[in-house]
Amino acid sequence: MIARQAEAVIPTPWGSFNMIAYSAHSDDWMPHIAMVHENFNPSEPVLVRIHSECMTGDLFGSKRCDCGEQLDKAMDMTAARGGILIYLRQEGRGIGLINKLKAYNLQDTGLDTIDANIHLGLEVDARHYDLAVEILKDLNVRAICLLTNNPNKIEAIEKSSIEIVKRVPLVVEPKAENWNYLHTKQKYMGHLLNGVF
Repeated sequence: MIARQAEAVIPTPWGSFNMIAYSAHSDDWMPHIAMVHENFNPSEPVLVRIHSECMTGDLFGSKRCDCGEQLDKAMDMTAARGGILIYLRQEGRGIGLINKLKAYNLQDTGLDTIDANIHLGLEVDARHYDLAVEILKDLNVRAICLLTNNPNKIEAIEKSSIEIVKRVPLVVEPKAENWNYLHTKQKYMGHLLNGVF
């Protein structure tokens, strides 16, 4: 069970957001975060992005994935619609940064993103979205427009009491460096990237 531990208004290039830190403990150095736009209105369907942490893409602009570009685009879209971005600390699809870097090295030898995780004895996708549901409930959100390409996120929200009014695609142009990664996610993980490949 998580709870609000702290919050503050953060001015960003996309406008002001209330940053809320959620954790089971007040001394947690890596809480989950909800970025709630200043025009947020929970009485209407809210545009919501559930974004899993990606230090390589979000902070350093890695081209191995589309995470950083998705984060920027999601911030732009949530700002335009008074939405929420939930930032879950689930680095590397839940395997952590160290294992993610090991998986990258295996990908450089020819394994795809799935086989690299399996070779390391790890789950293909170890993320869970029940924390996002808890956060949305804390914010009194009952209906959302879910900004995602990931069917697992859709399924997790559909199992909760929160209604998905519609799915909003979040597609960025593939790069040479992430084409195989994105193609693998579409072909083997069911990501909804129609029109990209």
